[in-house]
Formats: sequence, C-alpha cells, structure tokens
Amino acid sequence: MTPTFRHAVLAGTILSAPLSAGLFAAPAQAQKAVALDEISVTSPSPIQATKPVAAPAAPLQTGILPVATNTFSPVTVVTQDQIARDQPRTLGDALFDRPGISSTTYAPGAASRPIIRGLDNARVRIQENGIVNGGVSDLGEDHAVPVNPLVADRIEVIRGPATLRYGSGAIGGVVSADNNRVPTFIPANGVQGQVTTGFSSVDNGRLGAATVDAGGDGIAVHADGFRTANDSYAIPGGIQRNSYNESQGGAVGISAIGDHGFVGISFSHYDAIYAIPGGTAEQDRTRLTPNQDRVLSRGEYRPLDGPFEVIRYWAGYSVYRHNEVGIGEDGIEGVQAIFKNREAEGRLELQHVPVETPFGVLTGALGFQSDRRVINTQLESFLPKTESRANAVYLFEELELRPGTRLQAAGRYEVDRLSSTAAQFPTDFTPVDGLDPLQYARTRRFAPKSASIGALQDLPFGFVASLNGSYVERGPTGYELFSQGPHDATATFEIGNPDLKKERARTVEASIRRAEGPLRLDATGYYTRYTGFIYRNFTGLACDDDFASCGSGTENRQVVYQQQNATFYGAEIIGQYDVLPVGNGFAGIEAQFDFVRAQFDNGTNVPRIPPYRLGGGVYLRADGWFARVNLLHAFDHQATALFETPTPGYDDLRAELSYTKLVDPTVYGASAITLGVQGRNLLDADIRNSTSFKKDEILLPGRNVRLFLTARF
Repeated sequence: MTPTFRHAVLAGTILSAPLSAGLFAAPAQAQKAVALDEISVTSPSPIQATKPVAAPAAPLQTGILPVATNTFSPVTVVTQDQIARDQPRTLGDALFDRPGISSTTYAPGAASRPIIRGLDNARVRIQENGIVNGGVSDLGEDHAVPVNPLVADRIEVIRGPATLRYGSGAIGGVVSADNNRVPTFIPANGVQGQVTTGFSSVDNGRLGAATVDAGGDGIAVHADGFRTANDSYAIPGGIQRNSYNESQGGAVGISAIGDHGFVGISFSHYDAIYAIPGGTAEQDRTRLTPNQDRVLSRGEYRPLDGPFEVIRYWAGYSVYRHNEVGIGEDGIEGVQAIFKNREAEGRLELQHVPVETPFGVLTGALGFQSDRRVINTQLESFLPKTESRANAVYLFEELELRPGTRLQAAGRYEVDRLSSTAAQFPTDFTPVDGLDPLQYARTRRFAPKSASIGALQDLPFGFVASLNGSYVERGPTGYELFSQGPHDATATFEIGNPDLKKERARTVEASIRRAEGPLRLDATGYYTRYTGFIYRNFTGLACDDDFASCGSGTENRQVVYQQQNATFYGAEIIGQYDVLPVGNGFAGIEAQFDFVRAQFDNGTNVPRIPPYRLGGGVYLRADGWFARVNLLHAFDHQATALFETPTPGYDDLRAELSYTKLVDPTVYGASAITLGVQGRNLLDADIRNSTSFKKDEILLPGRNVRLFLTARF
C-alpha cells in the first residue's frame, strides 16, 4: 500500500481542542466544498504502489497543512507551492520553523544544514532523489549542502524507524529533496513547468528558478536551472558583515518510459560562493567556493509474473570540491583549506507480490545498498584522507490485519569499513614539549544492526494513530575517528577518537494525525535512550594552527570527540482548523509547539539543543487570495552544556498576502500566476539560534520583506 498524505483543499488550523463530534462536524457549506487528494510520499518505506507512474496532481492549494496519515513514521512535507512562496536558498532555511526541526544557520542563506530533534551532521542523512547529496556538510557547519530547494518538487523529512531504509547515518532522520531530474512521467499536454523569481529587502536578494518537463512517444526529458545572489544581510541596528552569497546550477535528464516501468539518467551541476560572518572568519574575510558535478540514474520494472511485483534501483556518483579562502597567518589572502569528496551510492529494492496469510495480507520489500566515499583535504584541514565503504541489506514487511489496522517490521544489517591516518594525543589534550602526536595508519570495521516494529490504526473522526519502537546502531564516521587539526572557517581545533565504539539508540514513538475535514493535526511524542552517544566536547582550551599551541593559542576552540550515555525526549505538534466559510474558502487558525530535552547520564546537558517553541496565527484563503499572520516564539534556552552560554528567546512575527490567478495558457503562456509579498521578523527582533556555533557572534537576519512571483504552465 502506497504511503500517502491526504489534504483537504479547504484548510484551517487549531492545535488542540476538545475531542467532540461537534468540533469535527463542519458546516453544510464546508462539507460540500471539502475534497481530498492523495499525493505519494515515497521516502518512508520501500513498499510502494506498483501502478505505472503518472504525472503528479495539481499543486496543493495555498496554505494547506499536508499531513501524512498512511505512514508508520511521522513525515514532514514541504510542498512545491510552499517552496515557491518561501523561496528558501538552503534546506535549513526551508525547514527551520517546522516542529521538531531546526538548522545550523552557520552562514544564513548559504550554509544551514537541517537539525532534527537536536541531532545533526552524522545522524541526519541529506539526499536528493533517493541518493545521498555527496557534499561535505556533515564535516562542518560552515559547509553548504549542494542541494538547492528552489528546483525541488517536494521536501520530505522522515524520523523514526523508517530511517532504517537508508542506513546508520540516518539514525536521527532523513531530509529528502525530490524532483523530476530523472523523468518519471510524460506530461499530459506534452510539456509542463514552473518559473519563479523574487526579491528580498533584508539582503537585496535576487533569485530565479525554472523547471520544465516534456516528452512523447515513450521518451521524457527534464531541465531545470537556478541562480541566487544576496548582499550581506541587515540586522537590527546594522549589517552582518561578510554574509553575502551567490549560487547557481541546473540539471538535464532523459528517461525511456513504457507500460512496465522506466529507466533514466540525469546530470546536474552546482556551484556557489558564500562568506562566513562573525568572529575570526569575518575578520579574515573567509569565504567558501563549493562546486559539484553529479550523475544520477534510477529505474523501475514491473514484471508480469514471478515472485516480485516491482524492482527499483537508484545509482549516483558525485564529485565535490570547495576551497576555503581568506587571510592566512602570513597576512596574505589566499586558499587556506581544500575539501574534496568523491562518493558513489547504489540501492536495489525488490518488492514481493502480496501474500495472503491466515492473519491478513503481507506485503514487503528486500533492499540492498552500497556506498563508497573518499574525502581528501589539503592545507590547513583537520581531516587526513579518509576512505569509507558501507554495504547493507534491509527488509520491510507490512501486515494488514484488517482494513484500518496494519503492522510493520523492519530490519537492517550493515558492514562499514573506514581507513585513514589516526593520531595519538595526550589524555589531557595538552601538548608535551617537543613531541608531536604519533600518527599511524588505522582501519576500523563496524557491523551496525537495526530493527523496528510499528502499528498503524485508523480511529473514529478520521484520526490515525501509530506506535513505533526501534533499536538502531551507528558506526562512527571518519571525522569522528580521525580528525586532528584546525578548521579555519569554524575556528575549532578538532581531535577525533580512533577508539570510538558503536552508538546505540532505543526509541519509542507515538503519533496521532488527522487530514480529513476542517481539522488537520499532526502530533508526535518520542523518547530515545542512547548508549555511547558521540559528541564534540569543548575542552576549554584554545589553539592556533598546530597542537603545540593548544593551551597558549587564541584562534581556535579545542573540541574532542567523546562518548557518553544520553537521553532525548520531546514532542512535535502542529495543527490547522477551518473556522468560518468565506467565499469559496475559509478563515482559520493555526498553532504549533515543539521541544526536545537532551541530557547525559551525569546530569549535564547535551550541547546545541533547540529551544522550546510555541506559535500560532490566523489566515484567510478565498477566491484566489491567501493572507496569513503568524507569530513564532522561541523560549530562552537555559539548559546549556559546559562552556556553552544561554541563548535568549525571540519573537518572529510573520505575514503574507498573495493572489493566484488561473489564466489561459494560449494567451499568457501560463496556466496559473501567483504574485505575493511575505514578511519575516517584522518586529526586527534580535534572533539567535541556540543550535548554532555562531550564536554568540552573529544575529539572524532582521526585518525582511520579500516579493515573489511564480508562473506555472
């Protein structure tokens, strides 16, 4: 059964309300107007629909909260319409205010990687069209993710046991950007696409993006492109110096599509330049120049008979490089560090035919995954050349006991191998006169094992409940094991631990969701117990550019990778409620709340955890118009780790007004045009992000008004 999310095209919002029949009964006018669509959510499970892939449905109506009710794990969905209106330049920007999700905001608008439930880097997998993104954003918060959301059809964020599909590097979650770069359908009219552009006041931001799909006679083609440019952004009372950025890129793809499947390939290119604000990086005018070339192939075959009803594959290869440019120790501006990453990944999934059992219908899929990654750094880089290999097998099985009651079990076995040069530092991480750390070749092998069980149950009034339990193991990454030097852009001196053990997580998660009628609700609570949680610990020492300077230096904070048991728990709630019919739409209210609490067994706090957040607002959608006013409040973050400072709370007041007009494509060349204005941080508040290493050095952008225009054809 295909995981889907359903949405009501007439939306509204409320976070919590009495569970009574009166609440869920909509006025007669609303009942007639409500319609439900189903859109495939492809990332959470390998068990997918076997019918031929068709062109996607029309974009979701503006402002509607998409709720995935047919998935065992909670899924956050950012639709193409939402992306076109928010116009985020990074995945972190696109997800920053979603319940349970934050971002690093190291270089706002350029290097901002998503954080899920307080977890990031090695625990959050970022992929595009099912294949890992291939950058080095997991090595440092200053590194950009080479994925631009402006050309995405949808962004899905998966937590919980569904992450077993992708490996131990997804122990915290998966961020999946999906588009049609490898075409999977032929447009009904032979061609379709979208063009969007916008301007933002806070940074004189300019952007443009376009996608087009075309085809006929069994051949489909795709092309897209984007370009963004921004000056250093304004903050209350001034300018955040050295925060400018530019990016551009695009892709072309072609597929052969038939009655029993498709096979296709695409090529994409990404390059950018962006500066790092705050502290030493700002003084040294530090900037990074990432670029990437990527080849992706995917396909699907549906046999007429046999044990498998569908066979799918994904394969990708990417070459990535960035230079870190700035003023060096000699006072001369130049390249201070070089990062290179070559990565290949392949995945094959075999979905077996449904099996009738005495208990119900059993569906499932067997998967195989293989990954090879080579990271090579030069000059003042903290990581020696590291090669990583991973091979895995996984199995998902679902049993439908009766309509409305489903069970799921999944398991994964993985073999990891990491080779590099290790260093033996003194136990107190202070230098011994005249002695450099001993370096030696080291290979580590791990065999992470993971398993999960879950239940999905339909409830009265359109509610759906799920309960999941999972056990997940993660092997340490190359940089957690082998780091041994200064990282100029982050102003840290990083020391790995080549003796780290596997990290283990045991999670219990419960959700209740609703997507029907006037109320849409998505609420999840979770509890995770970590054994051997790996983290970066600030020692309190400062270093310059070599270990001999640690304790007497001033430029870089010394951080050491260590392990300790930890407990995470939290909740994520968001909802909408249609209050009053207006024209052919509704006026409604919305609200959200999320928090995560993370502590080590010794009673100290895990560093860089997001604050508690509470928000809500009102909106109106009718006759092509959409208006919204919303306030998101972040509470003071006082649960700090050692050497970490408290973070004050903030209020982010946001508003939007837009109008969508359906037009005659033969006259205007487009079928729908949307023009709008959106405001963020309208109170011009000082906003600091507690999850950012830069929170004490920089502010996030001040008051911003953005104009946006989107045309679909």
